[in-house]
Amino acid sequence: MSAQPPLVNRRVIEALLRLELPNEPDRRLVLVHGRYESGAAAEFTASLAEDKRRIEVVEQHSVLGISDAWHRHQEEATGPGSVLVVTTTVEDEQLGWDVLGHALRRQVLSVDRAEIVRLRFGATGLDPRIRAESWLVNALLEAEPHGGWPRLGSVLTLDAAMRALVEARLSISQASPDAAGTRGDGRRDTPLDADTLLAWSRSPFGPAAYAALAKDEQQGIRDWLTKVAGNAASLLLDLCAAGRGQEAMALGVVGSVVAGPAPSTETGLALGGLFGTIRPKPADLRPFTLAVEGTLIRWLLQAEQAGPEQHAAHNRAREVLDQADRQAQEAGLTEALAGNAYLPSGFQARLNALAAVLDTSGPRTRDLAAAEAALEELRRHHLAGLQRPRVRTAEAAVRLARWLAGPQPTVTSVADAVEQHLADWGWVDAALTVLWAGDADAQEPVSAAYHSVYHAARGRRAVIDEIFARYLREWTRTATGQTPAGALLVENVLDTIAVKLAGKSGRAPLILLVDGMSSEVAVGFGEELARRGWLETGPARGRRTAAVAAIPSLTRISRASLLTGSLTQGGQSVEKPGFEEFWSRQRRSAALFHKADIGGAAGQRLSDTLQRELAGEAVVGVVLNTVDDSLDHAAQGDRTRWRIADVTYLDELLAAARLYSRPVVIVADHGHVLERGEGLDAPAAAGNVSAARWRLGEPGSGEVLLTGPRVLEGDGRIVAPWREDIRYTPRKAGYHGGASLAEMTVPVLTLLPVDADPPKDWHLLAPEDVTPSWWNAGGPTRDAARVAEQTDASSTSAQPTDGQEPMEETREAAETSTPSDGPSFGTKLVASETFRFQRKFVRRSLEPAVMAAVVDALVAADGVLSLTAVAAAAGKAGRNADGFAATLQRLMNVEGYPVLEFSDNGTRLRLNVPLAREQFQVDS
Repeated sequence: MSAQPPLVNRRVIEALLRLELPNEPDRRLVLVHGRYESGAAAEFTASLAEDKRRIEVVEQHSVLGISDAWHRHQEEATGPGSVLVVTTTVEDEQLGWDVLGHALRRQVLSVDRAEIVRLRFGATGLDPRIRAESWLVNALLEAEPHGGWPRLGSVLTLDAAMRALVEARLSISQASPDAAGTRGDGRRDTPLDADTLLAWSRSPFGPAAYAALAKDEQQGIRDWLTKVAGNAASLLLDLCAAGRGQEAMALGVVGSVVAGPAPSTETGLALGGLFGTIRPKPADLRPFTLAVEGTLIRWLLQAEQAGPEQHAAHNRAREVLDQADRQAQEAGLTEALAGNAYLPSGFQARLNALAAVLDTSGPRTRDLAAAEAALEELRRHHLAGLQRPRVRTAEAAVRLARWLAGPQPTVTSVADAVEQHLADWGWVDAALTVLWAGDADAQEPVSAAYHSVYHAARGRRAVIDEIFARYLREWTRTATGQTPAGALLVENVLDTIAVKLAGKSGRAPLILLVDGMSSEVAVGFGEELARRGWLETGPARGRRTAAVAAIPSLTRISRASLLTGSLTQGGQSVEKPGFEEFWSRQRRSAALFHKADIGGAAGQRLSDTLQRELAGEAVVGVVLNTVDDSLDHAAQGDRTRWRIADVTYLDELLAAARLYSRPVVIVADHGHVLERGEGLDAPAAAGNVSAARWRLGEPGSGEVLLTGPRVLEGDGRIVAPWREDIRYTPRKAGYHGGASLAEMTVPVLTLLPVDADPPKDWHLLAPEDVTPSWWNAGGPTRDAARVAEQTDASSTSAQPTDGQEPMEETREAAETSTPSDGPSFGTKLVASETFRFQRKFVRRSLEPAVMAAVVDALVAADGVLSLTAVAAAAGKAGRNADGFAATLQRLMNVEGYPVLEFSDNGTRLRLNVPLAREQFQVDS
């Protein structure tokens, strides 16, 4: 027997009895070599075979003690099946046959601990490697959970035993975010990888539980987890053993400082000071830092996506990164880690670098190329997704810098000005709004740079407004419905847009008048609508429609004029009958709904009356007041953009229009300007003030005198400010009524339902058409969109087959082409044997000329176009943009290779030109 008797507990005793007692079921004395665990139950009931037996355990280390215990048990036994177990260090040779003769197997039993482990797991076989690891056998016997070990198969393998031990000792799966709330077998599905271990290291008790283990057990678990989870586990567990588990991930972030080229000796010493007594080898440190970065990326992606884990993932990631920043600061490594793509200080460093090239407050000039590069670096930082408002502000600054680097804008007429405002300067206003709101967390250099860009762009915009005011002054004197001098008047919008959209027998449109919607708001809606899959159309190629508001640009004048189709003023009592009368002249019924008419009863957003009209044949008009109301009620004080969901009922109305296949016109009655806290003292004399942005009297600085038939207040003569910072009434969130472009421009968005064709001579407007080239650096521009409509003539050179005339969409694609030198890429592609083979397996395949036009448009746009631009390139064949794109993919993606893919959440198509060349065997 061993000089160091093994420690046995109740479970060992039970397992031993289940193993041995069935061979001699009548024996009531069991002698076991060992010591009984202190505090363990001395009496208990155990299930042995099919019987329940009463077990008494005593510890005796003398012959006399064993003999007395046995005789006492015989005298006091409560039942015939009771068993006495004596743990002892007495050898067999010291005991007489008066004791051994009654004992199980007539000897003192030695505990085969490995065999006991097998029994405790309910296995019939045992991996021999388990028996060779005495520390593992002892740990498995000691760590058995209250409910017993799980059944892991007929043979207990080393990996299964280690997994069970690690879970019992360290509760790793409970600390894993992916296993939260799982029980039983669900925990065993948690992968034991570096990601799981790093999440566990942040738990409050896990690392401490590892640090409390015996050294041999720590080493055994460390070696196995390193083999299973990779080298990162080795350094992580060393840190846990040293009591620094919850610092481990932060140290991994800071440890990346030595990953760069030739770190200095000072950097190495500073990092070594952070790790303290742990001296990581480079072979262990690099895998550890990579594992930490991989886990952080996953957490940050979760934090950016809506879901149950979003906030928890955000908190986990920020706690680690803030802790890492503190460690770097304490070690003097902040500057060395300025390029780190995870640390908050690295994000700030990139923001400071952008500010340095944007700020022109001193003698410096703005380096646009450097600004573009700095913005791209900022976007690449892994915190950019969580710092989206800050990145958006930086993007606004660079966008305005691009605009400022472009040619000086010119104004040639009122019509030209409102069109340019919707096409270009409204986007400038959108960027200015974002930049004016600023970055609440910005440091002084960043704020100064933003201030510099804002005032430069604001100054240029003011010049545009001043020039526009001069043209407006002259135009207003004579402009009428019959002589608009090329401008679309607000009262003519229904006739010019809505009537044409309805056509003679087309589906009746839904007209959504968003009161006070400026060009800035409209272009934001347009971007969102494109992402939702709406097709935009208009009478002019490549640009949206903009009208001129009535004067002054007030709701009671411009809204009434638009809805009635005549220059007038009034409220709902004028608008409702005027709207119905206008459409009756077009031989259509119509219904107009104001705020009180829109909402439904409990459980429904829209009223029954409105829903019935939407489902019917009448033209439906709805007035939405959210934007205009926000100006009065100061709801827009910190708003930097409007979303469709921000306008009450707009989402629901668009959904209804899509359901009933109605085309939609989203139109304003006038725009607005925002309060920027820079208001000037009103130059008006007392008693001449009639509203916030117009008055009577003579014009002063920043104002213009407007007279003529379109001026419906002040007996046809008013003064209105063209400067946005002039107001005559107490401060509000915003104002309208003045003569600035933001107030006088009436934006019009015209949307088509799926499968609908634009009116005759109208055009689809792709996002590339209506987005200024300076808005997205390197992104699709209006020039790229032009190619979608004017592809090479050679792309339509394929002749009709089978002696048939070309299809209408083929002719349309051909008509939009222009000559070029030699066959285009698209023409070569559709002439290939591979394309002809693909067409055989695609139902309702495309005509080669249409396919060539689309491919050439994509190639000319560097491989990326919106679905609308692709549809425009295809002509009528592409009117169902989603279905058309799916057909394109089936034709292009040979053998499943991703030649043509969706991008940007399904709103764009991306052509892999090199892969297309390879798959279709097209020469360069």
